[in-house]
Formats: sequence, C-alpha cells, structure tokens
Amino acid sequence: MSLYGPATIMPRMGLLRQRRTFLHLAAATVLTVPGRAFAQERRFTIAFANLTDDPGARIEGLGFTGQDVRSSFVLGARGLPIDLVLYDNARERAKAVANAEDAVQRKVDLYIQYCDDQAANEEVARRLTAARIPVLAVNFPVGSAPLYAADNREAGRLAGDALGKFALTTWRGRLLAAVILGATKDPSKTVQARIAGITEGLRQQLPDVVPVQLDSGGNFLDAQAQLRRFLAKESGTMALVATLDDTTALAAKLAAETAGRVPDTVIVSQGCDPSVHGGVSSNKVIDPNNRNSIVLGSVAYFLDRYGSEILPLALKMLRGEPVPPRSFTGHVVVTAKNVFKIYPPIDIN
Repeated sequence: MSLYGPATIMPRMGLLRQRRTFLHLAAATVLTVPGRAFAQERRFTIAFANLTDDPGARIEGLGFTGQDVRSSFVLGARGLPIDLVLYDNARERAKAVANAEDAVQRKVDLYIQYCDDQAANEEVARRLTAARIPVLAVNFPVGSAPLYAADNREAGRLAGDALGKFALTTWRGRLLAAVILGATKDPSKTVQARIAGITEGLRQQLPDVVPVQLDSGGNFLDAQAQLRRFLAKESGTMALVATLDDTTALAAKLAAETAGRVPDTVIVSQGCDPSVHGGVSSNKVIDPNNRNSIVLGSVAYFLDRYGSEILPLALKMLRGEPVPPRSFTGHVVVTAKNVFKIYPPIDIN
C-alpha cells in the first residue's frame, strides 16, 4: 500500500460530504420558496351544467349538438388544474334547479350554467349566491354572473358583408336578388338577431338590395323547394343566399345545382359545423381544393370549442383576476382560404 494513499483519500471524501450537504440544503431552500415552479398548483372543482346532452338535439338553431359542447369541456379541462363535474340540464327547469342544488351539496368552487330557461336561471342564481358559489353563464344570463355568449347579430352581419363584397367584386353591374333561408319565423332572440345582422351587412355593401325571407322551418326538403321557386321567379339575377344553418346551406346548394343555377348563385351560412368543413375523410364543401364551391363560407360559432374558451375564464374568476361582464365568441367567416388555419386537417385526403 502506498504511504500516500490514506493521506490523500481522506480529505477528498470530506470535500464530497461537504458538497453533498450544501446541495441538499440548496434543494431544500428552493422547494420551500413560495411561488416557485415546484409548488403544487391548487386544483378547483368546477361544475358545468349543459343545455342538453342529447346527441340528436341541435342547439342554438345550428348544426351542433349538446354532446359537442359537453365534449369540448372534457377536452378543454385537460392540462388545467380542474376537477370537472358534469350535469345535464336536459332543457328542463326542475332538472336545472336540482343540478344546482347538487352542486351546492358538493361544495364546488364554481358553477357554469348553460340553460335557456329564464326562470330556472333566476332560481339557480339565487341558490348559488346563497351558497357563495360563483357562477359563469353561457349564452343566457344567470343573475349578475359574467356571461360568455355568441354575438349573433355580429355573426349575421359578417355573412351579409361577405355576400355583399362578393357581389361587388364578382358581379358588379349585374342584377342581384338576395334571400335569407332557414327557420326565419323562429321567434328566439338569437335567430332574429342573426337575421337583423345579415340584413345590416348586406345593406352596408349593397344599399339597394333588400333580402327576401323564406321560412323552411329547418326542413331540408322544404328549403330546397322554396329556393328552387325563388330562383325560378328571379331568373336572370345573381342570387345571394344567406342560410341560417349549415344543413340549410347544403339544401340550398342542391337546389341551385338541380335548377341549373350554379354559375349565378353564392351561399354563406351560419355555424361552420363539420357538415361543411368536413371530418377526417368526409366530403368537404369548404376546402382549399374546392374553391369553386357555391358555398362561399360559413360563419364559425365554435360551439365545439366552448370548453377551451370558457374554462380559462372560470379559472380567472377563481384566482381573483378581473373578468369582463360580457365575453363574446370571436366569430369569423370560414372560407376555402382560411379553413385549414381554423380547422386544421387531421390527415391529407
């Protein structure tokens, strides 16, 4: 054994012990500093009471279902410090109130209410206020709670504006006829606001064009028949068609095709559900490879993304951050030019 062995090894071991002790102390100091990344973020229990979970029921006069909205909340909660409790209001007043009462018993941190029954919303607001549970309303007011909603008039205006600009660019100097097709006699404020917006958007671009309203009641075959009669009556004109939902847009497209009016008809719809922007491998009406489609575009309402839009607002409320009393959907006209930016393709067909 070398005479220098023990004498040289012992000091090095002492240094190692000192370095390890320092590192342990440093690590302990970092972990105990408030607000550092290592601190676990508080989780919140948020309840969402959906308008309806019925997969066959269309909502807001559009092509989306309550199941689409529910799924958006499940997906939107991923990666957020949220434990989600889901309720189905089923468009029933008693059930909406019972759901809120159950949430009170669960002592949830925040309640998101999507219900179109004013009396139910007033009762829900009363009970949750008494329990000191904050509320976030969706599309319909719930007491004085912050509201996230579609801007139906603006969505309609975007459609009318798009039709007007298309006519000025493509059919300048031609004789024009405009029609609003769909459930035009639906007395709901949302549908009537869209109709008013479409009319406003058209008149801003084409002051002399007054759209005719054709009520199909949301019936696909009736929409076809009514538009065919309109096109026959307005022979020699360029037809500007604003539909109140995407299913009616597809009916209008078929009517123009069977009437031989494809070259002089253009359609802008409301909703932008998968029936027009397509799924993974379905036939797409709005697609970069289908730029000659007479369906120019559809105004997006993003009901399939409600969760990712609304849950961050709920977290801001729970963290004490300011939230505006009214937040609106960022509507946009989805066309062949921008559809892949808004709804990126999952695969290449």
